[in-house]
Amino acid sequence: PAWLRRLCGQLLSERLMRPNGVQAVVRGIMEGTGAGGTGAEAAAVDWRKCDTVAKILASCPQQCLSFEDYYRLVCPQILDLLHIQDKLTARQFQRVATTTLLTMAKEHPQLAEKHLLQPLLAPLLRCSET
Repeated sequence: PAWLRRLCGQLLSERLMRPNGVQAVVRGIMEGTGAGGTGAEAAAVDWRKCDTVAKILASCPQQCLSFEDYYRLVCPQILDLLHIQDKLTARQFQRVATTTLLTMAKEHPQLAEKHLLQPLLAPLLRCSET
């Protein structure tokens, strides 16, 4: 029902914009991925889940006042997904992070540059300036 979809969307959005909310949502959705099925079958399910999670993360919720606010709150958390230590989890989180980054860069290039690409490339730029 529509009311349940709205309520779930609202709860998901609120969680995403809290500290460590992105990681909690990704962990919740990706839990159990990578186990069972044949190698190719499990990999396909894994990719589809990663793409779905990335689409969710790249979508600015209706409750958010602006895309700028959403990107400011969520993008640092997306970049944090690149630093997960556990190897299996890291692979999935990196897929989600890169797909989200690409989606955000296509949809809102200036915001993605400011909140994702500049922080991601800052160490490289510092090295090239010296």
